[in-house]
Amino acid sequence: MFLDKTRIKILSGKGGNGIVAWRREKYVDKGGPAGGNGGKGGDVYLVATEDMSTLMDFQYQSVFKAENGENGYIKTQHGKCGKDLKIKVPVGTVVRDMATGKIIADLNQQDQTIMVAKGGRGGRGNACFATSQKRAPQFCEPGENGIERTLELELKLLADVGLLGMPNAGKSTLISSVSSAKPKIADYPFTTLVPNLGVVKKDSGDGYVIADIPGLIEGASEGIGLGHEFLRHVERCRFLIHLVDLTEEDPIKNYKIINEELKKHSKQLSEVYQVVALNKIDSVDEETRQMYLDEFKKLASDVFLISAATRENMTDFMHFVSRKVDEIPKPVIVVEVEEDDGAMDNDDSSYSVYKVDKHMFVVEGGKIFRLANVTDGRNTEQLYRFQNILKAMGVFDALKEAGVQEGDTVKIGHLEFDYLY
Repeated sequence: MFLDKTRIKILSGKGGNGIVAWRREKYVDKGGPAGGNGGKGGDVYLVATEDMSTLMDFQYQSVFKAENGENGYIKTQHGKCGKDLKIKVPVGTVVRDMATGKIIADLNQQDQTIMVAKGGRGGRGNACFATSQKRAPQFCEPGENGIERTLELELKLLADVGLLGMPNAGKSTLISSVSSAKPKIADYPFTTLVPNLGVVKKDSGDGYVIADIPGLIEGASEGIGLGHEFLRHVERCRFLIHLVDLTEEDPIKNYKIINEELKKHSKQLSEVYQVVALNKIDSVDEETRQMYLDEFKKLASDVFLISAATRENMTDFMHFVSRKVDEIPKPVIVVEVEEDDGAMDNDDSSYSVYKVDKHMFVVEGGKIFRLANVTDGRNTEQLYRFQNILKAMGVFDALKEAGVQEGDTVKIGHLEFDYLY
């Protein structure tokens, strides 16, 4: 199965909460604050690897979550930081943030790494708030929430040579004859439904990658047939092999149709160098071979007569292709990558106020909820600090706008209090 576009949901780890604790040690007069800090939540990274050639793994797992940080401990012991999560993706993956539509990464090199979600900061324990004036702080901080994002992964194959042609032109036969790839081969159009990759060995011992792109037809750039989905895979090829079936009624017309679709897809793709391979010469006579050879030499600089099925002329043809791989550098494809603000944005200070009945109002919001969770309703100092934070965040003004009256009940997390002017 070949998967070249998918969406995943990622969540970085939540920071651990700080705690309120006190020293209880023999011979230590009056003790003191000893609440430890919470650990930082784990970050989420994407890492490019050549060990993968498809996004198929994400078909079975699409949600990824880094480890949360631990809460602080007594005796000023800090909680353990959450483990970072590294998600492997194929080299050639373009990453888009679905919330903003921005392209945030173009992972086109082995081991290229990008952080896509920073873990939440751990909250401070009460030991961090001790001063010469406030020696016994009764409050602590909650850890920050992690970041939740939906990302689109799009794979653009990094093949050296792209193999193009009309359906049933013999592309699968060619790639199977020059590499160890085993694509499906049959005598009907659209046998190939997904791109096939094959590694061709050169005389020098190294190799190059050739991609068999599913058959194109007229209107492919507008979504007709299969080619529209896979044209983007040839954008990063050094050059193209344009395979033409000489047994068709009008091979020249078919050749021009494919080139027109490349031009419609992108001007850059239409200007990529092409080697024309006139295939299935074993099924036509010598006169027909020569006629088409002469005609195609008027349209292209390099034209070869071959038979992928019988391997006639294939040795000379593949030697020429190998030389071109060495001569033509990989194209520089500029993907406009925008600054990724979402990876670091842990700000969850937004909140909402709504009325649940005649005399009760509820305040909800990530930061406010976490502050409420670490506030002891029996501790006057903690409540006083919580009240100051609410005032600074504009919560009381929002309650007034919502129509709160003196004596009404306000609920925030597990805390409930009567509203007083």
